[in-house]
Amino acid sequence: MSQTTLRVDGITVEFPGVKALDGVSFTARGGEVHALMGENGAGKSTLLKVLSGVNRVSDGRLWIDDEPIVFINAREALRHGIAIIYQELTLSPNLSVAENLLLGQLPVRRGFLDRRRLRERAMTILEELGEEGISPATKVRELSIGQQQMIEIGRALLRDARIIAFDEPTSSLSVQEIRHLKRIVARLRDEGRVVLYVTHRMEEVFEMCDAVTVFRDGRHIRTHDSLDGLDHDTLVSEMVGREIEDVYGYRTRDAGDVLMRIDRLEGRGVRAPVSLEIRRGEVLGLFGLVGAGRSELMRLVCGAAQATGGRVEFGGDARRFGTPGDAIRAGIAMCPEDRKSQGIFPVASVSDNLNISCRRFFKRWGVFRHAQRETRNTQAYIRQLRIKTPGPRTPIANLSGGNQQKVILARWLAEEIDLFVMDEPTRGIDVGARRDIYSLLYDLAEQGKGVLVISSDLAEVSSICDRIGVMRDGELIDIVPRESATPERLLGLALPA
Repeated sequence: MSQTTLRVDGITVEFPGVKALDGVSFTARGGEVHALMGENGAGKSTLLKVLSGVNRVSDGRLWIDDEPIVFINAREALRHGIAIIYQELTLSPNLSVAENLLLGQLPVRRGFLDRRRLRERAMTILEELGEEGISPATKVRELSIGQQQMIEIGRALLRDARIIAFDEPTSSLSVQEIRHLKRIVARLRDEGRVVLYVTHRMEEVFEMCDAVTVFRDGRHIRTHDSLDGLDHDTLVSEMVGREIEDVYGYRTRDAGDVLMRIDRLEGRGVRAPVSLEIRRGEVLGLFGLVGAGRSELMRLVCGAAQATGGRVEFGGDARRFGTPGDAIRAGIAMCPEDRKSQGIFPVASVSDNLNISCRRFFKRWGVFRHAQRETRNTQAYIRQLRIKTPGPRTPIANLSGGNQQKVILARWLAEEIDLFVMDEPTRGIDVGARRDIYSLLYDLAEQGKGVLVISSDLAEVSSICDRIGVMRDGELIDIVPRESATPERLLGLALPA
């Protein structure tokens, strides 16, 4: 494949009340992995949607191999060889692997689907991806997130995409899946394709990327054509416009009484009985690889799934929550890993999403919604958490992933919650917003709340948590105090023996 060049020339994108991109220009070349860096809301996702034909530009132009390109729709972008692999994957879960791979170009014979050719073409691309163990007939919903991501990449290869963009591709992958993805990205680069790589993980930029473009507030700040001489602190400073010395900012505190005691709890995804305690004023971590049972354990605790054995004591009383609503009323709230499908109402506003649970506090005469009080509550949390939004009535789907996460956090801050369960709380969130969220978690702990953080980020759990429980294959292996929670020890416990 000959090397391709993508040139972004003065691209401006405006939405009602906000300029999402403001005259952005840079060049990405085939044969390099080009990182796009910036805080949430900096304009990275907006640019990807311009490339995919979803967002229309107000000004500026795209050039591919010195040819000006105008996309009318997403089909036009695909026809020009552009593929975007989003953080929230776009597969059809009830279709087979083969059908997802060739969707839009299914082989037909005599007016009917040619299933033999469908299987053969799917097998060819699966072998090319190193995923021979996946059957083309398997329903996509049965695959892991990492395997689903490989299917998205396979789609791009089948369409012979010249420009492939990855949006936070490793945020939900296991260690093994990340290694496999890195090999695939390197191969795409070696084939001369343009690879755009959006990530907030600094180590990935310096390990995988050849060039980096920094965005801030919808503007192009700088493009580094080489990473030689570039360091972590300089890149962070360019992203946020200020120096951030320690993103974790750990604060010591004394733990109080036991808030929740889990006693031999088991159920779907938890194959061995789990027992642990979390105290008031404590930030407790749950670490493990994808599929280790961390989220499944907390779903049992929070009433999202039913336990088959054991019990939960909360506030000194034995509890069994039939629904998440029962847990919320008792004072337990969970921020789920999958914001898109489990955390937000995409068509509703920022205000509606923030107030949906605590609305009972804002009733007029006990019956009608009090819109002014809801708006004031929303504006207060927009200021407190520095949520980037044109206003309370903006649809939450228009916000970046990090700002959507802040709205979910605000929802529970407005409630009477004693235990905050945070599942991958900083997934897809930039370095500046991460510091804000960590500071908020310490604030909650200092107020006597309990905070439980589920994370697959070794640096995160070892830096912000007071103790870390390590899970593997649905079993709690050990609980490690912060002082001895080195990344090597945690990963050694998490990996299969």
